[in-house]
Amino acid sequence: MNRELRRVSLVVAVMFLALFVAATNLQVISSDSLSQDQRNVRTIYDGYQTQRGAILVDSQPIANSTPVSDGFHYNRKYSGDIYSSVTGFYSYFQGATGLEASANDYLSGKNSAQFFEQLNALFSGNPVSGASIELTIDPKVQKAAADALGNLTGAVVAIEPSTGNILAMVSTPGFNANQLAVHTGSKAQANYNNLLSAKGDPLINKAIGGSLYTPGSVFKLVVASAALESGKFTVSSLLPNPRTYTLPNTSTKIHNSGGSDCGGQSTVTLLNALRLSCNIPFAELGVLVGQDKIRAMANAYGFGKSFRIPTVATASVYPQNMDDAQTALSSFGQFDVRVTPLQIAMITAAIANGGKEMNPNLIENVQSSNLALLSQTQPSEFGTPISKATADGLKQMMIAAVKNGVSSNGQVTGTVVAGKTGTAQNGGSSPYTLWFTGFAPADNPRVAVAVMVADGGGMGQGGSGNILAAPIARKVIRAVLGQ
Repeated sequence: MNRELRRVSLVVAVMFLALFVAATNLQVISSDSLSQDQRNVRTIYDGYQTQRGAILVDSQPIANSTPVSDGFHYNRKYSGDIYSSVTGFYSYFQGATGLEASANDYLSGKNSAQFFEQLNALFSGNPVSGASIELTIDPKVQKAAADALGNLTGAVVAIEPSTGNILAMVSTPGFNANQLAVHTGSKAQANYNNLLSAKGDPLINKAIGGSLYTPGSVFKLVVASAALESGKFTVSSLLPNPRTYTLPNTSTKIHNSGGSDCGGQSTVTLLNALRLSCNIPFAELGVLVGQDKIRAMANAYGFGKSFRIPTVATASVYPQNMDDAQTALSSFGQFDVRVTPLQIAMITAAIANGGKEMNPNLIENVQSSNLALLSQTQPSEFGTPISKATADGLKQMMIAAVKNGVSSNGQVTGTVVAGKTGTAQNGGSSPYTLWFTGFAPADNPRVAVAVMVADGGGMGQGGSGNILAAPIARKVIRAVLGQ
């Protein structure tokens, strides 16, 4: 009898073990592949039973869910390409990007702040409705940035310096997220494949990520910051200004942009070196200041950190373990320095804000479906990378660069603009990357803007930051000022 009981017990134990293994495989090991299997209609339908919350700009939806009669219950609708870099997309077949991914807990109704709604849904059997998210984006500024970029490949980020609120974030080319929100898996996949292979990488938000970009002369703001903060230099400090400069311990010569003599004098002040964007004096300055202090300043501005806005922005990079020749090149934004437009906008906003740098932010508030306030974002300080005296010195130099320097196309009638252009080389015959960053009004800043134009703006190595990027920034600034 005991032998029979043991046999039965063993069979039962084996069955329970088999059930445990099978359940573990279904719920843990194979859950992702099963949930993404287009044949798994039940799972697909369940994912759409909750009415997803809206993403709002000036109280108007740029993404929302509307009821449909098919098994998906709701269809996600987007307002167009202009906001694709902000919203990203939500697709059961391809997943989610942008705010659709980073704010998914609110949008799907699963955030802990919605606990009582979730509890009520448990007893009532009615799914929780997602919360709506109001953004800091100004629709007029967003449109101005998108229109100004037009068919160019690039990005614009505009920030309110005193709060860190993002007024515009545009990446071009954009994409129509509605193509990925369709309820047919094969069609969604075909649209996704087309976007993946499209010219200009529309699915990449160039404002905060991608492969990052060579900053060129806009990085001189970081080097000038380090020089002024060291206490060894002022805006009037004189720097050697030869027509050519041999990189330390090499036979490689570098030149100023266009081979110019950058003012025609044997020396140049730090102010005029930035006003005229002289590469050679900044290369020499970088070696004098040293890579460690430049790197410390870059890090103080946010290099090496991934910012959440709440979408994660890729960390900008200032290289390690350089020799003096590489340090010289990095000092005018070349060698292996790589940045996002967001990081450049943050640097500029810190200068505009008297040295105080605010954390960038896209979300103004979050409201539940019954209009209860779930979250209200308050401005928060990232740090104070520079003193007010240094910020004032940089502002003086940037005003001069726009007023009568190489950044003159950033001028706005009736407003004093502080700015800096950049024309970054990418090696060999590769097209340049073109930049402008600045803030206005200079005496009471309302916006800091960074513009990046990739692929030479279609001009190869014939364009410059002042020709292509500065006019874009001017239009963005005018939109903020209501001009």
